[in-house]
Amino acid sequence: MGLNLNHFVPLVVLASVTVAATPAQAALSVGMTAPAVTTPAALGGKQFEFRLAEALKKGPVVLYFFPAAFTSGCTIEAHDFSDATAQFSAAGATVIGLAHDPIEKLSRFSVTECRNRFAVGVASNAIIDAYKVKLPVLSMSDRTSYVIAPDGKVIFVYSALSPDGHVTKTLAAVKAWRTAHPKG
Repeated sequence: MGLNLNHFVPLVVLASVTVAATPAQAALSVGMTAPAVTTPAALGGKQFEFRLAEALKKGPVVLYFFPAAFTSGCTIEAHDFSDATAQFSAAGATVIGLAHDPIEKLSRFSVTECRNRFAVGVASNAIIDAYKVKLPVLSMSDRTSYVIAPDGKVIFVYSALSPDGHVTKTLAAVKAWRTAHPKG
């Protein structure tokens, strides 16, 4: 009785699809210092250079990575962040999304999907590597959201390919930080 390898092929395919669909484990843990970010970005279609260090001078930063502009999950997530922008602002937080897309595409995305409410920027390979958010098979980031305190320390990390939960969880983390650090 010989071994029929045809029975194993579906298992191998299923395993490879599961690995490809699973986000990389976010290597930045709570308490770590967030790597510096300087990258082309756009807000309301206007391009500028985003600097994480400058944004942190104003308060905490929600730095969220998404796979690609104008895809269904990323559009849902952008709409969710857009709808919550006033709440993030009230807590003194800046929101910026990063994707491995050209700035021209992100500029359009900032208008149509971010609704001119928050910036999106280019997640270069170096930034993706520094934040350890690369999808295992594709050359794009997974969906990971970080909340970074003004001192540059990561205070919250959430990784999930579904856009669900990214806004509510990061907003809760920002509000908790704000409660512990009232404006003075």
